[in-house]
Amino acid sequence: MESFMPSLAMILTQLGFAGLNVVSKVAMNKGMNPFVMVTYRQVVATLSTAPMAYFMERKTKTKLTWSILFQIFLCSLFGATLNQSLYFAGLKFVSPTIACALNNLLPAVTFIIAVPFRMETIGVRSKAGLAKVVGTVICVGGAMLMTFYKGPHINMWSSGIRWDIDYETSSKETTTTDNNRPTDFIIGSVMVVASCFAWAIWFILQARMSRTFSAPYTSTSMLCFVAAVQCAVMTVCMERNPSAWALGWNVRLLAVVYTGLVGSGMAFCVMSWCIQRRGPLFVSMFSPLLLIIVAFFGWALFDEKLHLGR
Repeated sequence: MESFMPSLAMILTQLGFAGLNVVSKVAMNKGMNPFVMVTYRQVVATLSTAPMAYFMERKTKTKLTWSILFQIFLCSLFGATLNQSLYFAGLKFVSPTIACALNNLLPAVTFIIAVPFRMETIGVRSKAGLAKVVGTVICVGGAMLMTFYKGPHINMWSSGIRWDIDYETSSKETTTTDNNRPTDFIIGSVMVVASCFAWAIWFILQARMSRTFSAPYTSTSMLCFVAAVQCAVMTVCMERNPSAWALGWNVRLLAVVYTGLVGSGMAFCVMSWCIQRRGPLFVSMFSPLLLIIVAFFGWALFDEKLHLGR
């Protein structure tokens, strides 16, 4: 049973990420600045993971060195600040389904980056190596197909459920993106793809750091704290309107709490633990599952129209 725990943990993480995509899209459709949301997300994640790190790893004998602190800084920069900022900025221009489809590049990008660091080998003469190469080609080809090809509409029955809080805004935005401003779709897609590269780099950095600092809760808490500072500085420079930081008892607060607790706090702890046991490529391989879950949520909750391609 223990051997299946990393797989089960990653499936639950993808379910959490699916909810993150939906809730975040709703909040941004209601006018929330994506960079403000990312900053709040890191703050909530820090507050939620710090107690766990203290009580579960206070007796851990791992030692913090300047080298470890620098690695945590880089992990924060690529795994949280750049990854999440680029992803949410891109999500503002594309639907959650498209963003998750482009995330299918993640295993391919991770594999390509891992090879020079000797964390993965190509080995095309072996079945495992050949499968990795073929999988990489399929990931890249599928992501490109989703970006440039819009096929016929897939006729599906209505689920009978609709989340009215997002439907009208989402429909108008989709119409604008598809018909009036097609460049928005390209910009959003490029941002999501760039976030994949940042995330893949984090996988590699986290795998290397876990060899010398095997305290996933502590490293996650410190990562989120440093990322909160990085995101706050970046957001203050980009968003000068104080009202953009306002929260109330609405979907903005829900998005901040959910993304912080589930999308960063829980997810980073689980992924760090899985990377330590199975490696970076194992964790990235579960990203295609996210597309299926989000596509289902989009159809069931928002009556999103599905097409072959984008």
